[in-house]
Amino acid sequence: MRAIWKGALTFGLVNVPVKVYSATEDHDVSLHQVHNKDGGRIRYQRVCEIDGEVVPYQDIDKAYDDGEKTVVLTKDDLASLPAEKSREIDVVEFVPSDQVDLLTLDKAYYLEPDSASPKAYVLLRRTLEQTDRTAIVRFSLRQKTRLAALRVRGDVLVLQTLLWADEVREAAFPALDETVRISAKELELSASLVESFASDFDPSEFADEYQDELRTLIDAKLEQGDALDTSETFGDHEEEDTGGEVIDLMEALRASVEKSRAAREGGASKAAPKKDAAAKPAGKTTAAKSAAAKKPATKKKTAKAS
Repeated sequence: MRAIWKGALTFGLVNVPVKVYSATEDHDVSLHQVHNKDGGRIRYQRVCEIDGEVVPYQDIDKAYDDGEKTVVLTKDDLASLPAEKSREIDVVEFVPSDQVDLLTLDKAYYLEPDSASPKAYVLLRRTLEQTDRTAIVRFSLRQKTRLAALRVRGDVLVLQTLLWADEVREAAFPALDETVRISAKELELSASLVESFASDFDPSEFADEYQDELRTLIDAKLEQGDALDTSETFGDHEEEDTGGEVIDLMEALRASVEKSRAAREGGASKAAPKKDAAAKPAGKTTAAKSAAAKKPATKKKTAKAS
């Protein structure tokens, strides 16, 4: 990985030199646009509306127009802003971790200690773990002042930028104001359905099915060309009808519980011979098998993903 920012994490008089790295990456298949008539590549160019010339990116500045006048802001102008010059990630407060709304979480970054001794880094990491607190920090990156949550992931400190309060839309839906009566039996069946799907979350068990299928389609098209029959590649699949109201919610819940229970029992019976043959002592392994047995059959269709 290549560091994208270098500075110091500060709280009080404590200074923790760090390097910042992007924690995530995009693995989507890269596609470009073409003319469907002849396959010609569609390209976008930056054209000046005054002289009609194509302008190289390095010759482009930014501007603000108030309706009467236009102010051009050069790269040097923007770099002169005090916030842009700052190389500090300032801790403004430590909050209970459960107070950070997941909806506001944005881009994640890893922080690497950048000093001869990582003692201050490790001290902050252990303090966050022990107190179950998340540090709210403020810093500037790529011409933006950012608010972020600093938390622990394994042995590394993770900086996750937060959306500003006015960037989160209000969920104002009239239907949520209606009074809805839920019977005790419906709640019991719903809880039972949840329990039948209960498991420990392991993101490596899931994959982006669309990207997998897209790669399969591309490989098949490279081999067979336009003569490709997609039904032979993927089989015939009818679209499921997911629209409309559930007429009998109680019956739908009951049928769902029975279907999930049957799938779970079927999976357990197939795994029984292997369990007897292994004859391993109880412990974490037994707990893991128990959790796996609770997983619905459809979950097994996915491949590993990062």
